[in-house]
Amino acid sequence: GLPLVVIYLLTDVGSIVGGWISSNLIKRGTEVFTARKITLLICAVFTIPVFLAPQVDSMWVAVILIGLAMAAHQGFSANLFTLVSDTMPRGAVASAVGLGGGISSLASAFSAAAVGRVLDATGNNYTIVFFVCASVYVIATVVIHFILPRSRDSMVTTEGGGLVSAH
Repeated sequence: GLPLVVIYLLTDVGSIVGGWISSNLIKRGTEVFTARKITLLICAVFTIPVFLAPQVDSMWVAVILIGLAMAAHQGFSANLFTLVSDTMPRGAVASAVGLGGGISSLASAFSAAAVGRVLDATGNNYTIVFFVCASVYVIATVVIHFILPRSRDSMVTTEGGGLVSAH
């Protein structure tokens, strides 16, 4: 129904806005990796309010909270895919994205089972599930911040055209 339409329209907007934010930062002179990290952080922050979804009394407030999180997810995802092409040799991008997608699919399958177990154990209380959803993007952003060099300038090009940290 209409709630799903709203959620998916917000998701579409998030994908576009996520790409626009990083592109706009880069056009304004922000270093590529910094622009991506800033955009990932913005998207991560916009997933946080979703933890309130199980507590609200209004279906439409829950729809907006979930839609906002899904929009942020799409913006995060768009920038995550772009990080691969920013850091990998041209010939390895497809393999890296495929590997990441495969791992993501496995993680999704295990997550679905874990959600089922949590719901069984808590009498269908979604609070923990939404708290995890609100947290994982912030955690991922912190991990990415520490494993990704400060800038492309701090990396060197390999024979295959890839970038590796010079330090």
